[in-house]
Amino acid sequence: MVVVAGNHEMGPEPPSSGPRAAEIEAQIPWLLDGDAAIRWQTRRDLLDQPQDAYTRDRAAVSSTGWGGRLLGLQAPDGTWGGGLYGPKWTSTTYTLLLLRRCGLDPTDPDARRGVNKLWDGARYFDGGLTAAVTIDLPEACITSMYVALACYFGVDDPRVDEAIAWLLDNQLADGGWNCQTVRFGDQHSSFHTSISALEALAEARRVGRRRQSALAAALDGGREFFLAHHLYRSHRTGEVVDQVVTRLSFPPRWRFDILRGLDHFASTDAPWDERFQDALDTLLRRRHRDGRWPVQQKHAGRVWFDMETTGGPSRWNTLRALRVLRWVDRAQAVHTGHGPLRHDHPVSASCQNSW
Repeated sequence: MVVVAGNHEMGPEPPSSGPRAAEIEAQIPWLLDGDAAIRWQTRRDLLDQPQDAYTRDRAAVSSTGWGGRLLGLQAPDGTWGGGLYGPKWTSTTYTLLLLRRCGLDPTDPDARRGVNKLWDGARYFDGGLTAAVTIDLPEACITSMYVALACYFGVDDPRVDEAIAWLLDNQLADGGWNCQTVRFGDQHSSFHTSISALEALAEARRVGRRRQSALAAALDGGREFFLAHHLYRSHRTGEVVDQVVTRLSFPPRWRFDILRGLDHFASTDAPWDERFQDALDTLLRRRHRDGRWPVQQKHAGRVWFDMETTGGPSRWNTLRALRVLRWVDRAQAVHTGHGPLRHDHPVSASCQNSW
């Protein structure tokens, strides 16, 4: 059976397995009426369609909608917004991070030119890097962002492997990372820094960079850091560390929230652990009666344009939340011995589920 949503042929109906299959299926037509960035990821991650079924939509990211607009704003010198890291959120760094989340073709020459600008404009210390001109120390958040972009867009530069090694060497004893460690000696990890580092290392592992065993071990350690906090609680008191992390945003920029965390663990096909349940329950409470998730907050700063309206239904957050639910169904089935391991699943195979 073929289902048609708007002007976009959906192809086969979504897989019916899993306890949440019906609620996922109900949102498919609405998602496929969205931007090309939403459509191609819906086809891959929610419909399990083969690559040739979403190639056209993914290719359209570079010429239409959000992706086309962002690429059209690139300056002749290959940068965006007049700067490499600032201003937030129109700089080269944050524009490229958004294009990555849109799933722009990793071979896009304009994006690669922008990534090379970042790496050529950074300052390097012991393998780590910074975009700051006044601080002579490496910074874990920026190193992570640049590694993620370099790995995704296929930048072949020995400095990338050196930066990956620096991240591996600077993982803290609790399993995470903190951008304040090098400058101020902080030894307890930060949610914000740690999710950026995990996304970068997952991307490095996906594309086959060096030290695969070390990357896998670091990802396991980072997962345990978040699980020890149930993704958003103090490991000492059990209290929510900051209510902001329970509110859904997009784009997340450099910040952590529960959906960004769960989406990462879904993308790496992490095994189920009961300590995920708390964050999952909070995510489910954020869903509106129509089965869609909103954008609850946007991070203050300059933007090129608004993708979605705060408070309104969000295709981005709905897509990401439904990906999480599919992973939960699959991971719980494996955990209880009622489902097969899914190493061939399109989400786990991509390792970073929107790129």
